[in-house]
Amino acid sequence: MIAKSICVYCGSRPGRNPAFTHEADALGRAIAVEGWRLVYGAGDVGLMGATARAAQEAGADTFGVIPTHLLDLEVGKTDLTRFVITETMHERKKVMVMNADAIVVLPGGAGSLDEFFEVLTWRQLGLHGKPIILLSVEDYWAPLSALLDHVVDQGFADASLLGFVETTTSASDTITALRRALS
Repeated sequence: MIAKSICVYCGSRPGRNPAFTHEADALGRAIAVEGWRLVYGAGDVGLMGATARAAQEAGADTFGVIPTHLLDLEVGKTDLTRFVITETMHERKKVMVMNADAIVVLPGGAGSLDEFFEVLTWRQLGLHGKPIILLSVEDYWAPLSALLDHVVDQGFADASLLGFVETTTSASDTITALRRALS
């Protein structure tokens, strides 16, 4: 049986709340315990680095994808099981999603939002059927969830859009949701 691959989008910064790093670390470890592969942005900084280091320390297979222009800025983590360098951000996102069975979004900034909205749009258009989970550490993603509700309430998307995203509040809840979605 081939192991499942979990794409994790998250900040290249740790954020102000230590709970963000705690949950990134817990998620990386839990992915390893499940025997799953981590697919992520190949950086060794912020929540990206925390997730990857935890996954590696716990024995997970790691697949990182980084564009050339971010190798220095995000400190490309070259000791991964698989380290892929792309030319563009678009290629990075495509390679990450193509090599994953599910997507988890930890706290992050504009890049994480970009990644989230792209996979949500692709799901809405039927380009994939992969589960998308917002790991809303201490309600980090509450404003985003409210925005999605607003988009539906204002008639810019069908209510089915909301069914494409599941929100969890901890790494352990996220693993439970992933087990259910991937079974």
